[in-house]
Amino acid sequence: QVQLVESGGGLVQAGGSLRLSCVASGLTFRTYAMDWFRQAPGKEREFVGIIYRAGGTYYPDSVKGRFTISRDNAKNTVYLQMNSLKPEDTAVYYCAASAVPTTRASGMDYWGKGTLVTVSS
Repeated sequence: QVQLVESGGGLVQAGGSLRLSCVASGLTFRTYAMDWFRQAPGKEREFVGIIYRAGGTYYPDSVKGRFTISRDNAKNTVYLQMNSLKPEDTAVYYCAASAVPTTRASGMDYWGKGTLVTVSS
């Protein structure tokens, strides 16, 4: 049974930083691209970034330069380092795994349950 478990969310002031973690089990982690998405209340799920199997990354303009994704295949873990946080970054953050790399939510094979990040102004 595949499980993705996020942690590290919480309340932070604008301009602050948080690091989210996502631990995977039940899958061959190194063979999957890992994505992060977020969903704010009343909004659609939004792509935040992807780290490919070989370690390359891609981010949308909304977070580029502020967010960094990394992975530790020995620990089956993917990280999302978030710096210079803004109130508009407030959302539930989800990690997801895809055997075929994609930035589309519909293309994910597995999802975590999410962790809440709240950025106060």
